[in-house]
Amino acid sequence: MNLTYTPEQQAFRAEVRTWLEAHVPKAPLEHYDATREGFEAHRQWEATLKSGDWGMVTWPKEYGGRGLDLIQWLIFEEEYYRAGAPGRVNQNGIFLLGPTLMEFGTHEQKQRFLPPMASGEEIWAQAWSEPQAGSDLAGVRATALREGDEYVLNGHKIWSSRAAFADWAFGLFREPGSERHKGMSLIFFRLDQEGVTRNPIRKINGHVGFAEIFLDNVRVPAFNRLGDEGQGWHICMATAGFERGLMLRSPARFQEAAAALAALWQSRKGTCDPALEADVVRAHMNAEAYALNIYQTASRLMAGAKIGPEASTNKIFWSEMDIHLHETALAILGAEAELLPPTGEHEWLDDYIFSLAGPIYAGSNEIQRNIIAERMLGLPR
Repeated sequence: MNLTYTPEQQAFRAEVRTWLEAHVPKAPLEHYDATREGFEAHRQWEATLKSGDWGMVTWPKEYGGRGLDLIQWLIFEEEYYRAGAPGRVNQNGIFLLGPTLMEFGTHEQKQRFLPPMASGEEIWAQAWSEPQAGSDLAGVRATALREGDEYVLNGHKIWSSRAAFADWAFGLFREPGSERHKGMSLIFFRLDQEGVTRNPIRKINGHVGFAEIFLDNVRVPAFNRLGDEGQGWHICMATAGFERGLMLRSPARFQEAAAALAALWQSRKGTCDPALEADVVRAHMNAEAYALNIYQTASRLMAGAKIGPEASTNKIFWSEMDIHLHETALAILGAEAELLPPTGEHEWLDDYIFSLAGPIYAGSNEIQRNIIAERMLGLPR
């Protein structure tokens, strides 16, 4: 692996840094899961990004992107986190559904859905999990009955991130009577259309980051099905690969957190257990190792490879790294960690609580270890 940046890549980094320094809001936005106002403020930030063609830099220009490669996307992400820019409210769209649409969608579907996704005009929720089907996604019971040029959707989805305020959702449905991995399709539906009921789920911090969705004879055009009928499981596994192995958790997220942890240690090491220094160093090493691995993955994809079951090793690594990093921060802060930080300072406690969900969402780590055992190591079930 060549670990040096080309002159063109360095120039691109300078361009990104200059633009972000001129446009990132000076004061933090209210969190997009806190209120409708916070959500809409982040939607407006997405429009600001699009004004500079930064909505999703890897997408072709005709779909709202810049036509850049994955290495340039990683550079953009590094500068984005360095600048302290707002969180991406449309991450379900641009990081998960978008790449999947690029691979499986028709030209007409890409033209219809990608540009408003890149601009933030349409914000997406993920509607896969159900009360009895989470990490075991093949257990979904929501149905899609074909009637002419439409599907009639029925069922109950839960833990749908961004669904409290989003415009659209991409859901996994099955043909009535089908079982497990057969007869499933990925279908888009609007969250404000007739027959859709969404109930926000309030988290421990008061935010409504999730919602449950009830679908009662919801009619959508067949145009909203991604890929072939019955291809849903295969398509969702491709989306999960992007989620676990590349797009959802940018290395820059953890590199910036590790740098903040190092600064916290430097400011407080005189009153802390000296043994914690080893954990601070470990957090830095983990973040750098993860970044190098993602650069390697991006290089492989640019050379024509596909994301495979090795994405499960990535998912386990970043989720457990995140917990360790934030446990170390709380250990440094001691009882002070329970106090609300001043506005604009790192929210270590909130981030720690969120990190605890990492081994669960995007497929629980127990399931990921099964995938590694069966599909990578060839062990018997």
